[in-house]
Amino acid sequence: MSHEAALREPAIDFSLSGVARYIQLATLFRRRIESGQWPVGEQIPTVDDLAEECAVARATVRQALGLLEDEKLIERFRAKGTFVIQKPQSALWCEVPTDLSGLLLAAEGATIEILKHEKGVMPGSVLHTAGQLAPSYQHWRRRHSREGQPYYLGDAYIDERLTRRIPKSAFKQHTTMRILRDMPDLELREIHQTITIGAADVELSRMLEIPLNAPVAHAWRTATDASGTIVFVGNGVYRGDVVRLDIKVAL
Repeated sequence: MSHEAALREPAIDFSLSGVARYIQLATLFRRRIESGQWPVGEQIPTVDDLAEECAVARATVRQALGLLEDEKLIERFRAKGTFVIQKPQSALWCEVPTDLSGLLLAAEGATIEILKHEKGVMPGSVLHTAGQLAPSYQHWRRRHSREGQPYYLGDAYIDERLTRRIPKSAFKQHTTMRILRDMPDLELREIHQTITIGAADVELSRMLEIPLNAPVAHAWRTATDASGTIVFVGNGVYRGDVVRLDIKVAL
């Protein structure tokens, strides 16, 4: 689409989302680079033109372009304009699992860091209640990184009666579902997962090293054993710029 055509279209309504406008703009501009609408080596529209097209302040456009410049996608030249210098390099390598086989595997090359461990606690909330809670749980907060870049922050609550049989080293090597599946005397009857899209709050921004209000994906999980006890409650958050969600559609 030409810049002139874009200016004739209705302005984008950024008020429909709670995400900061400059982050929404940066996502829009990043997508234009990914799709080739803004080709590598070509000059992009001016700040004035983009502000008019998107019906936002020039300062908001500058903030958005600043994010892309930090990512080394664009470069601004005095008296020449702003040019695309490369497409986004961070491929969507972190797949949010939607089946059991995916839940058993950590991302290739991932490093798992234990941030918190406490005993004798209860989950703050349980999204799926197809079973009864255990008397108490142990809680682990873990952060997954790849090549030094955090991409996942997860809270896992495991039935305390099971934890004494789990090697401590397992929590630095495997997903929680893999840990549970490897327990020989545990039969899992049901596993539930719900994925929602949200925005990073102050804590997530700090822990995942992303801007405040950047998009994130929440994965709420529970696992129930053969007796109907909820042996696992999990709440994991993926940063939205490196994840992919693939769902196989049955025919």
